[in-house]
Amino acid sequence: MKCFPLLIEKIRIGCILTFLRRIVMFGKEKTHPTGQPPRSTSSRPRPAASQPIETTIGKNTHIKGDIQGDGGLRVEGIVEGNIVITGNLVVTESAKIIAEIKASNVSIAGAVRGNIHANRLEILDTGRVWGDLAVKSLLTNEGAYLHGQTLMPQDIQPPQIEPLKPKPSEHPQRPQSPKPPVPTLRDVTPKKQ
Repeated sequence: MKCFPLLIEKIRIGCILTFLRRIVMFGKEKTHPTGQPPRSTSSRPRPAASQPIETTIGKNTHIKGDIQGDGGLRVEGIVEGNIVITGNLVVTESAKIIAEIKASNVSIAGAVRGNIHANRLEILDTGRVWGDLAVKSLLTNEGAYLHGQTLMPQDIQPPQIEPLKPKPSEHPQRPQSPKPPVPTLRDVTPKKQ
């Protein structure tokens, strides 16, 4: 009889996985009558790209020191130091980070104090950032807080604005004869003798 609960659990997990696969494979995003997909009001952070998160720092964990790695990192606790990873960084709503961050893509729902270098940065509605940004793409949701300078290092040149030059007229101008002077009130009033 000990096998019976395990069998039920395996069946339940199998059904859930099958259901999730069907949603991913056949599910389409519903659109509003405006033709736009519905806006997510969730502040749950999600990775910017579909790279796996390999390391999670839990809610009850406090790390002081540098973190380096190849792959993704999810922070739910507290980190003080530097974070340098090649994958995505997900900062959950419960997370507090005081660090210089270098990552491929960063999604922030918690609090970060420190400069961020990334290809893509998303600050969700509960996200708060104090620091300078060097990013190629920046997305801030309504309610997000950002205090710092943003630099987008790209090879995009600002538009060059040249002063307007007078257009040569299409018709050649004829020399105009001088117009007779307009009479003034003094010229038209009769003189008294």
